[in-house]
Amino acid sequence: MKRLSIKLRLTVLYSFFMLLVTGAALTVLFSLGSREILASVQMKLEQRVQESVEEIRVRDGQVKPDSDFYSVTGDIYLSLYDESMYFLYGRIPHGFTGEPDISDGELRQIRDGNLEWYVYDMSFRMEDGRTVYVRGITSVTDAEESFNVTVRLALILFPALALATGFIGYRFTRRTLLPVKQITDTVQKIRADGDLSRRVGLDAGKEKTRDEIYGLAQTFDGLLGDLEEAFGREKQFTSDVSHELRTPVSVILAQCGACLADETMPEELRGQVLLIQRKAKEISEMISHLLFLSRADQGRQPLNREQVDVSGLTEMVVEEQQMLAEESGSGVKIECRIRKGITAYVDETFYIRMLINLISNAVYYSGEGSTVTVSLDSDGERITGTVADNGIGIAEEDLPHIWERFYRADTSRSGGSHSGLGLSMVKWIAEAHGGSIEAQSTLGAGSTFRFRLPVKGSDPGKEARGQKNEKNENL
Repeated sequence: MKRLSIKLRLTVLYSFFMLLVTGAALTVLFSLGSREILASVQMKLEQRVQESVEEIRVRDGQVKPDSDFYSVTGDIYLSLYDESMYFLYGRIPHGFTGEPDISDGELRQIRDGNLEWYVYDMSFRMEDGRTVYVRGITSVTDAEESFNVTVRLALILFPALALATGFIGYRFTRRTLLPVKQITDTVQKIRADGDLSRRVGLDAGKEKTRDEIYGLAQTFDGLLGDLEEAFGREKQFTSDVSHELRTPVSVILAQCGACLADETMPEELRGQVLLIQRKAKEISEMISHLLFLSRADQGRQPLNREQVDVSGLTEMVVEEQQMLAEESGSGVKIECRIRKGITAYVDETFYIRMLINLISNAVYYSGEGSTVTVSLDSDGERITGTVADNGIGIAEEDLPHIWERFYRADTSRSGGSHSGLGLSMVKWIAEAHGGSIEAQSTLGAGSTFRFRLPVKGSDPGKEARGQKNEKNENL
């Protein structure tokens, strides 16, 4: 029951109680109906016997009934006896073989074999002073059987009633919960594209009453409006701050360069200036990433696609990163497994930035003497690239969060110049191209990042969806 939807649970409960009430009502009606039918049979029997005395006359010194006396009305058989219980006239029902004694004015129920009968006797004094007895007989079994047919018919129709009740209950519940489905669909769309401008938008004019569900939808729309406004202020703040910080950081870097150009600077002071310069470069890179993501959030980061030899482009990036790894003294070797001649319709600048972020991350989190493997292949429809390392890896609980901005896991995102924005940029670039990216990692054994991009150009809507998906990742 817990795994059923609210719609099905309400339908089951509605059907259960409706059938329970209907069953109880039918039980009471059948119980009372059985008594009423038998009481009606008894009353008709007594009434018919009493009325029959008017059909008995004395003719030529003999007691003779009219022809109506012989007719069977309402399954009631009449017979006439004299004072000595000698049968004179009338009819005896088939199957009644007993000959009970006369019991004047008493209604009796007599069993004869498998059948039950009502017998009612009444004495009548004729004009000539003779006394005769009129006996009425009717079948209890036939009356009960007629009632049992009705009961069996009701039992046969009860499953159909159950199905009809369930169907009507389901349609009624479904219609009642239709606004809830509309709310759910809106939430799922927001989760899919991160578009907080969506609203449930229940039309109050089409609703007969503004019920609790309508109030929930209005509250939800209000919450979405507040969230959209709050995230808009946050994005604007990020963009404004990043712009404002670019100038002072540029001044710091320029002044550091001027100081370092002075050959008379003491070595101790030169080391401090170099440290300031390195940290200022890190801040400048972070500001550049923030501006990139801010423009992406606001849909102001266009893609300039063209047909590019991605095989050659990837090899060039690998060679550049290998040189940087050698200069840093990390001892990391980057291997290439790139199929020649692969071309794709991509933004060259963004593709290079995606590769640089992935490879630099792999080099940074690999130990001395480790190997980073970069591969690229294509099936004609999509290109598939992987960047794999045998470094420190990422814990399973941290893996779903690595695409979040500024997220740092203790084991895989600690220290150094990495700001925690690179993978967010990578994800946006992949999805803006209509592609995807995924990560697999084992703590202490290394990580593998795999991206897939379409070979041919996709529709412009995919770029927008890619940008919205990036927003969704940060909600």
